Amino acid sequence: MSAKPMSHRQIMEALSGLLLVLFVAMASSTIVSTALPKIIGSLNGTQTQYTWVVTASLLTATASTPIWGKLADLYSKKLLVQISIVVFVVGSIIAGFSQTAGQLIAARAFQGLGMGGVQALVQVAIAAMIPPRERGRYNGYLGGVMAVATVGGPLLGGLIVDTAWLGWRWCFFIGAPIAVIALVVLQKTLNLAVIRREHVKVDYVGAALIAAGVSVLLVWVSFVDSSFAWLSWQTYAMVGLGVVLLAIAIWVETRVAEPVVPLEIVKKRGTALAIIASLSVGMAMFGGAVFLGQYFQIGRGFSPTEAGLLTIPMMAGVLVSSTISGRMISKTGHIKPYIVAGTLVLVAGFAGLSMLDHETPLWYVGIAMALVGIGVGMSMQNLVLSVQNTVSLKDIGAASSTIAFFRSLGGTIGVSVLGAVLAHRVTAELGGGASSGSSSLNISALPEAAQHVVRAAYGDATGHIFLISAAIAVVGVVAALFMKPTALRSTVDLDSSAASSAEAPVPALTR
Repeated sequence: MSAKPMSHRQIMEALSGLLLVLFVAMASSTIVSTALPKIIGSLNGTQTQYTWVVTASLLTATASTPIWGKLADLYSKKLLVQISIVVFVVGSIIAGFSQTAGQLIAARAFQGLGMGGVQALVQVAIAAMIPPRERGRYNGYLGGVMAVATVGGPLLGGLIVDTAWLGWRWCFFIGAPIAVIALVVLQKTLNLAVIRREHVKVDYVGAALIAAGVSVLLVWVSFVDSSFAWLSWQTYAMVGLGVVLLAIAIWVETRVAEPVVPLEIVKKRGTALAIIASLSVGMAMFGGAVFLGQYFQIGRGFSPTEAGLLTIPMMAGVLVSSTISGRMISKTGHIKPYIVAGTLVLVAGFAGLSMLDHETPLWYVGIAMALVGIGVGMSMQNLVLSVQNTVSLKDIGAASSTIAFFRSLGGTIGVSVLGAVLAHRVTAELGGGASSGSSSLNISALPEAAQHVVRAAYGDATGHIFLISAAIAVVGVVAALFMKPTALRSTVDLDSSAASSAEAPVPALTR
């Protein structure tokens, strides 16, 4: 049964609260990126802990996303959005009071549960309100907010840590009151029908197995080649355990009535290809923001505020490209060309960033960042839209969260792998002098000569990790090229006519 269409005014009122809380949740992922060198330095943390402050929240957000999505198909979407906001607020406050790097990582892990809910459920709520054909126009707003949050977060974080009377703890405190305002706005404006299905159980076992399997592999990636060798009993044990857990999870998912990651949706050609592309885009979105902030500060010696300002080209690229491509998609009904173009530009941007060293001209860095931003803006939201277009309203939560899950997984893997590679390269550049227990990020505590050596090591190593990103982004291009052209439907739900046309080629002339 199709849902009753909402007026443009009702949609915009509801969107105001949804986009506000999405901004806060997304910004919390990146606001620490420019502040992290100071945060980890003041807490005397290591490069591995630096990576895990980001990875911890991404990991729990990733693991919880499918559960939030499945719950949204069974219970009140509005209530679930509100619950996720409360979890996020509590986690943010705990993170702000952390006294050690370990405490901060644990708090970020809890905060990530709320972040995962917000990021998944906002997309689900929008899909329940707006038909796919019209959603492209509104996805421009969504992409713009995600762009400002993803790349504007570092600027805000830089301003906070450079303001003496605030301090780095406000990177976590600042989101709490804004999230509470969003909670109040949504209580008044968000009204969605609840599709209840009796006697349905959420697949917590499958979700737990997926989370455990992914977590074990990410922990292995973070510590291999530093705490233990690639070919060692620790590697065999952790990789073996991770693979076994994920294999069992797939087995469970094929046998439960309501799998948390519906394999019948994942097995569709369009969804499978969108998932592959989302993995590469996820790495771009998170890896770029996290390690560019570190490059500008540690590799080039800029302040946190200056580092945030220097990332503006990426933010502008995402903002402009997501807005323009969203409107063009709503106008024409074509979506594949924009995804293909976006992934190609993404590869070009990362290829440009792979040439970085500690003396690269800033104008060159800005152009490469702008290309990455344009690529993310043209592909990120449109990959979600392409999958939402092929499923019915009752499955929109599972479908949306599945794409969000794999995009977050790409970001988590990206930050972990790139962080591990960066730490290894820096240690090699420094001649093995940085031990795992020391804080090579507390630059101000080093003698001036040593500061120059450390900055050069970080600056030169950063280009290497973006070369890896460019190679992975090529996989996204291949996936996008193999996607079938689809016609965006004009109804919120998938009726019989839409079902037959959802995978049909786009007509030669679309009104």
